[in-house]
Amino acid sequence: MNRPPFHLAFPVDDLAAARRFYGDALGCAEGRSSQEWIDFDFHGHQIVAHLSPDAGDRSSNAVDGHNVPVPHFGLVLDMEAWRALAERLREVGTKFVIEPTVRFKGEPGEQATMFLRDPAGNALEFKAFADPARLFAK
Repeated sequence: MNRPPFHLAFPVDDLAAARRFYGDALGCAEGRSSQEWIDFDFHGHQIVAHLSPDAGDRSSNAVDGHNVPVPHFGLVLDMEAWRALAERLREVGTKFVIEPTVRFKGEPGEQATMFLRDPAGNALEFKAFADPARLFAK
């Protein structure tokens, strides 16, 4: 399935910390920027970190025995890329909200997932499916 890239803008309270996290820890190439915002290439999608003092919500919902941060954004990766990212994040000492794990085992929605927060407190989820065709399975 070939879809156009998405665009997502979100608040951060420190652009230098956002640059280190998204650029260095996640490996996202930097695009245009100013003293107020930075564009990043998020696996072919454009995300924009905007300087804002109101960054990082702290709500959550219970999902499969975990407190999943809400709101959150992220990507569905292939399993190999998910494993490589999990390893990279562990190597740089990332503190996970939900450690890399497999949830909904044996169910149609079985998925590898991990949650973390950027330095501003924005929640991100990265997930992968052994069978990508099961992304919307019921």
